Amino acid sequence: MAVRYQEITDRLEKFINEQKVFFVGTATADSRINISPKGLDTLRIVNKNRVVWLNVTGSGNETATHVQENPRMTLMFCAFEGKPMILRLYGKAKVIHQNDREWQDLFALFKPIPGYRQILDLSVDMALTSCGIGVPSYHYVGERDMLEDWAIRKDGEDGTGIRKYWEDKNQFSIDDIPSHIMEKNT
Repeated sequence: MAVRYQEITDRLEKFINEQKVFFVGTATADSRINISPKGLDTLRIVNKNRVVWLNVTGSGNETATHVQENPRMTLMFCAFEGKPMILRLYGKAKVIHQNDREWQDLFALFKPIPGYRQILDLSVDMALTSCGIGVPSYHYVGERDMLEDWAIRKDGEDGTGIRKYWEDKNQFSIDDIPSHIMEKNT
């Protein structure tokens, strides 16, 4: 049975902190819906109604692009080990770019990960749990270091490779919505 909460309770915070992966759902009013898996040590609970996560460079930039046009966001966590549960956090998000005044304070919450590009800041207005008994059990083996290795290689000796990648691959969503990554992260 689903249970609604107006905030992230201590029990839900503990559950979130135990998960190794979470999923982000966003869309504009008329774009494709994007669901993106996230991992690594990139999520922080700021308070009972606020979560931030460090967005690292990927093949696209859908989440940040969508949020700038429509701030609706859902984060989903699934228990793949132990007692089954699904947790969704619903709310409004904003993108924090490296040139934004909030960047330094929020970025200080994270261990820098090669290829970092934005922070997503979610104001949570509802948390919803459900049973999760249909989710299979998996055992965590470890983090993949491929993303960090790729970002280090891509950036190169002069430190401009990631920005060039953003210019080529991250400026527009798959629906041609601008991400503003170049003008807000330089």
